[in-house]
Amino acid sequence: MKALINCPWLFSLGSMGMLLAGVSQAALVSDSTVTLTSRNFYLDRDYKGETPYAAAREWAQGFILRAQSGYTEGAVGFGLDLTAMVGLKLDSSPDRTGTQLIEFNPVTRKTRDEYSELGTTLKAKVSKTRLLLGTQFPSLPVITASPARLLPQSFRGVYLLSEDVPNATLHAGRMDKVNQRDSTDYQPLYIASPNGRFTPGASSTQFDLLGGDYRWSPSVTLRYFHAELSNIYQQDFAGLLHALPLGPGKLKTDIRVFNSREDGRAEAGRVDNVSAGAMLTYQIGPHSYGVGYMRQMGDTAMVYLAGGEPVVLSDGTMSADFVNPDERTWALRYDYDFAAVGIPGLSGMLRYLHGSHINLPRLGGSHLSESSKDLELSYVVQSGPVKGLSLRVRQNFYRNDLTAAATFRSDNETRVNIDYTWKLW
Repeated sequence: MKALINCPWLFSLGSMGMLLAGVSQAALVSDSTVTLTSRNFYLDRDYKGETPYAAAREWAQGFILRAQSGYTEGAVGFGLDLTAMVGLKLDSSPDRTGTQLIEFNPVTRKTRDEYSELGTTLKAKVSKTRLLLGTQFPSLPVITASPARLLPQSFRGVYLLSEDVPNATLHAGRMDKVNQRDSTDYQPLYIASPNGRFTPGASSTQFDLLGGDYRWSPSVTLRYFHAELSNIYQQDFAGLLHALPLGPGKLKTDIRVFNSREDGRAEAGRVDNVSAGAMLTYQIGPHSYGVGYMRQMGDTAMVYLAGGEPVVLSDGTMSADFVNPDERTWALRYDYDFAAVGIPGLSGMLRYLHGSHINLPRLGGSHLSESSKDLELSYVVQSGPVKGLSLRVRQNFYRNDLTAAATFRSDNETRVNIDYTWKLW
């Protein structure tokens, strides 16, 4: 991984070379696409108990334009992708900012009326191997561009994706900057440190990743990834996905294990964590019943990049991450597809998580606990002039017995999303 080409040099001369060599031809390729996504997002986080802020409550409108070219003809094909994003404030106030929907001044806490950004990705393709250079939206266990707010998080770097090996998908890359969900500029990479887990302020401009998925059989997929944030942490991920026909339904198994430790000068402090979790889901007709367990082992919490969420059992939880030191988490989940009762496009989800044995002496003790109750309804219009319009309503009730100084505080949270995508080309 250390031998990957230096990113800043690539972004200058190398990028221009690819652009001039191929983009004029790529624009003529028939499989180019242009889409425009409208996202209306309301987030209301009502804090309970002793808290410095009573609420974080904002409403915003976003637009995401994605233009993806095809590839030029020949042994090596070239192309160009563009992503333009705009966020517009609909409602906010200095006393209830902090939803990460809208960029705001940390001193005055006044939000901007609008913010925008443009991302470019130069690409080259040989057979089933693609090289992407520029703006990246990775979705991997060790690095994920979080889509959980108005505009998605993005990274800057070089990324290699190959499907030339039979039954395998291989990934390699180096990222040097991140553009957060409520930001307009690229910044160095740093780790999330809620509840004061790690030394604040430590950052790096070198994140390397290597790994892949291997389809052992039609029902079994094995996963492994290695990641390094230079002089901060290293992380290995191993996973297993398995689907087994069982009686009238299907049993799905999802196992995820992360092993994290400090790297080099350990500028964010000690990192020593193994996070192991498993989720078993039995699907029968429109019903899905899930039960899972996750445990944090080692001297510290799990480490992950700031601005997003860890890809663990609690992935998708709105108010906390459930990866504190020594934490043990149980999860129960139920999903239902209302197509079974004549309402196609409507689905619902109920989930309960309970974490115990949290070891945070500065925030209340060594046997602390937290819990989350999540409810979700989503509907996608199935036909007519607005086919594909989606509405999602989520309600979360989060409680813990940590002190008021904790990053994650007891709250009731509501999120409403209305999304629609036009295919322009």
